[in-house]
Amino acid sequence: MGKLHLMNALRIDGVNVVAGADRNEGNRLFAQNHRVKTYGDYASLLDKEKIDAAIISLPTHLKKEAVVLASESGLDVFLDKPLAGNATDAEEIVQKIRKEKTRLTVGVNYRFFDSVQKIRNSMESGKLGDVVLATSELIMNGPFSHPLVPTPVADWWLSKEMAGGGALLDLGYHVVDLFNWMFGDLQVAYSNLGWRFNLPVEDSAIIVLESKKTSVKCVASVGWFMKMIFPAFNFRINLNGTAGSESTDRYAPSDLRVHAAKEAVSNLLRRIAMRKVHYLSYTYYYASFHSILESFFDMIKKDVDNPISIEQQLQVMRIIDECYKQGGG
Repeated sequence: MGKLHLMNALRIDGVNVVAGADRNEGNRLFAQNHRVKTYGDYASLLDKEKIDAAIISLPTHLKKEAVVLASESGLDVFLDKPLAGNATDAEEIVQKIRKEKTRLTVGVNYRFFDSVQKIRNSMESGKLGDVVLATSELIMNGPFSHPLVPTPVADWWLSKEMAGGGALLDLGYHVVDLFNWMFGDLQVAYSNLGWRFNLPVEDSAIIVLESKKTSVKCVASVGWFMKMIFPAFNFRINLNGTAGSESTDRYAPSDLRVHAAKEAVSNLLRRIAMRKVHYLSYTYYYASFHSILESFFDMIKKDVDNPISIEQQLQVMRIIDECYKQGGG
């Protein structure tokens, strides 16, 4: 993810990537090959370089210390989700951000999927009436690679202490954030965690959230148990209201390979016409990482409100904590 953020930042107008930090020599060489100065640790970078913002892409148990140090340096921060490993750490991070009067944007890029934007707009326009039931599925392979592309799993991924949780925190964070963003005022009505592979952390979860304000019920299923390779992408949200229904499946490409070919041609024509190229648009889903990072830098350049409310992110962590308590995780 750090490499992806680096490449996106290098392509955003008005952004100057000053330096990067990583303990991994291979990652440092990757950055150096793109003419980016590197350090072996972020503390040295913050001490020696004059910068305005930091992008933090670290394992969950290392996030709080990095955010605190960046905030004390007066920097605005873009942080990969989840905000923290648990609600207690999340609250400490938020308190620090408020104390230092800096800004923190959590990378909930699923909000920037074109399909998600469209169904949310339909809902807000009143086209669906009152939404009564919202459902979502996000089933992938998590930290496990497909046998065709074997990759070792880092130890922290399967440690409750370091990762904070399994599929619920990893994938469920996105879904809970989307429901919280759309409906707000959500409380946990039901939570069930699964351990099909007998891992130290859960590999699946089914949760039900409900809103006192609107009476909507949100059902989410997430899991790490499906072996897949991109462009396979098993995600959807369905909204069912008193006047109609919507689904992200209606707007997402049915065949990502065909979509990629079309976008490759479109980007070629954009280059010929000397227009802005839509980076990562051929992937459809990964373009959201560029969009959310661009909105983060727009916040800084234009000095506008944070595009991702930190209060909402804290609420997401509280909901997930409650899911773990009810589900026995």
